[in-house]
Amino acid sequence: MTRTGLYAALAPQGVALLDTRHGRCRWRFLDPVGAQLWLEISRGSTPDDAVDTLTARWEAKGADAGQVRTDLTALAADLDTAGLLLPAHRPDQRAEQPGVRFAAAAPAGVLKRLAGHAGLFGALVLLRCLPVRFALTAARAATRLPGRTAGLEDAEVVCAAVHRAARWWPGRAACLEESLAAHFTAALTGHRVTWVIGARFTPHGAHAWIETEGHVIGQEETDRVWPYRPALKVERSH
Repeated sequence: MTRTGLYAALAPQGVALLDTRHGRCRWRFLDPVGAQLWLEISRGSTPDDAVDTLTARWEAKGADAGQVRTDLTALAADLDTAGLLLPAHRPDQRAEQPGVRFAAAAPAGVLKRLAGHAGLFGALVLLRCLPVRFALTAARAATRLPGRTAGLEDAEVVCAAVHRAARWWPGRAACLEESLAAHFTAALTGHRVTWVIGARFTPHGAHAWIETEGHVIGQEETDRVWPYRPALKVERSH
């Protein structure tokens, strides 16, 4: 699928649209009705046809057809104005939710600590100084470096090196910066991890993290309420 810079995280509670086309990451959360409208249009229906289809569907359930049509038409116009009526890349979400491994005080050698500083510097420059699409391009380029898939302990060491480096940098490195830094650090030390940006729906929230061997790595026990649904995954293609 051609990358448009638009990505979708799907869940029974709705859809979260991640827009990376302009500047920083921008999120738009749609409830189940809005998600149905977006899905119909993104699959090829015209906005008018999608509104007709969903109005008939909700009328059959007893809803007021006029009110449903008015609301859906307004939402379609809103999404069109925001430039979100496009096909979006959707990672395969049929797999089981990954396990979550919380942050471990894994010791990192000198070379990994240096790589952690280099990875964090690269992530901070890309995410704070340039539009996010440049960070995505660099992250995809990193997957082409030679290396093997990181084991769980390898990935924990990478996260520990990045967390240690972050204490020396001014300002706060949030999950987006630290996860991208871990992705780069792994690549620099001959390992591969998957960089993921996703969302949750109850309550609405966004997060970024790394995964390997079916596990989310390096989370703080009191920091995140899972599960998050992936919208974008950067990993080495097989």
